[in-house]
Amino acid sequence: MRPTIFRALRHRNYALFASGQAFALVGYWMQAIAQSWLLYRLTGSATLLGVLAFASSVPILVVAPLAGLWSDRINLHRTMFATQVLEMLQAITLATLAIAGIIAPWHIVALSMLMGVLVAIELPVRHAYLVELVEGKEDLPNAVAMTSLIVNAGRFAGPAIAGIVIAAYGEAACFAINALTYVAVLVSFMMIRVTASARPASHQAVMKGLIEGFTYAWRSLPIRLLLGVLVVVSLLATPYITLMPVLVREIYGGDASVMGNLVAAAGFGGLCGTLFLVSRPSVRGLVGLIAYATLSAGTALALLSWSGHVWIAAALIAIVGFGILVTSVSVNMILQTIVDDDKRGRVMSLYTAAFVGMSPFGAVAAGALADVVGIAITLTAGGVCCALAGLYLAQRREQLNIEPR
Repeated sequence: MRPTIFRALRHRNYALFASGQAFALVGYWMQAIAQSWLLYRLTGSATLLGVLAFASSVPILVVAPLAGLWSDRINLHRTMFATQVLEMLQAITLATLAIAGIIAPWHIVALSMLMGVLVAIELPVRHAYLVELVEGKEDLPNAVAMTSLIVNAGRFAGPAIAGIVIAAYGEAACFAINALTYVAVLVSFMMIRVTASARPASHQAVMKGLIEGFTYAWRSLPIRLLLGVLVVVSLLATPYITLMPVLVREIYGGDASVMGNLVAAAGFGGLCGTLFLVSRPSVRGLVGLIAYATLSAGTALALLSWSGHVWIAAALIAIVGFGILVTSVSVNMILQTIVDDDKRGRVMSLYTAAFVGMSPFGAVAAGALADVVGIAITLTAGGVCCALAGLYLAQRREQLNIEPR
């Protein structure tokens, strides 16, 4: 018998999905590292690296709400399969241009934006698709946490493998490996057999459907408060990763190896957070956990620039990584269990926009503020605001009636 913490894997369809995604996410992070490295090698421009990050993230804010509406109306399995095919073609195009030696900076940025569009479609659909993969809601919170664990494992393994492959064979090899990982993904999808969720025969107009989704989320106090806290965390806490080179050089006088160790500390904290959430039997008590995770992440972030020693900074960054991960995944778990099925896609698209779509704006704002007032004040201000958001949620948590549907 499988351990309780991996109970979502007892569902054949989810086990197939998870196995394919394990390959895909390693390849995704290999490609992300390789394209950033290649762009910087070709241009020597840090500004273009910022443009690359913005280009890959901003489509999520624009496209995700529409994708959420579509996911409430369409066949989720077919849509997921189609997005994987298109992502594979994107990877093949990138690999072909790099292998041929004709790749230009604009190719990298444009293809990164295309991937951002595809991810913006995939994420809300994937969130809604999970309930079909586990055939109900009993193991849905565990499936959400398990998926997050796979994502974080890929974030660990992908960059490390990419570094070795780039040094030995170049960036094109990473792009080619990413393209090949989609073979496993497509095979897993072809083996999945799900019962499609019921869909209404007729649909509202697009704008009316979007407004209905926004109104539904706004009128629900739990959804409104949880998404609000997530926006604060995305805007004010996650930009610390973008500012990591500045923190390392200006505050700690370190080099790239120091930065690598600090980023690894954040990843370690995130991985611990996913393992913790996977072990939880239900969503009971998660609102309080979100409040304290946000408070802890904010407090650690506020102290980060004043710790004085790199090893203390590493411990604080691990707490920040743990807190951000626990907050984002716990909000996901709660939303998945309380929303009405016919509005699941639209609400989860708002979740995607709140967390992933808002972070590039936070990064741009934090970078501009750091140039004016310095990195220490910027991180401290962001941390204090996150801590206050956690305290506010802790104060209001008794008013939230979290009842799975």
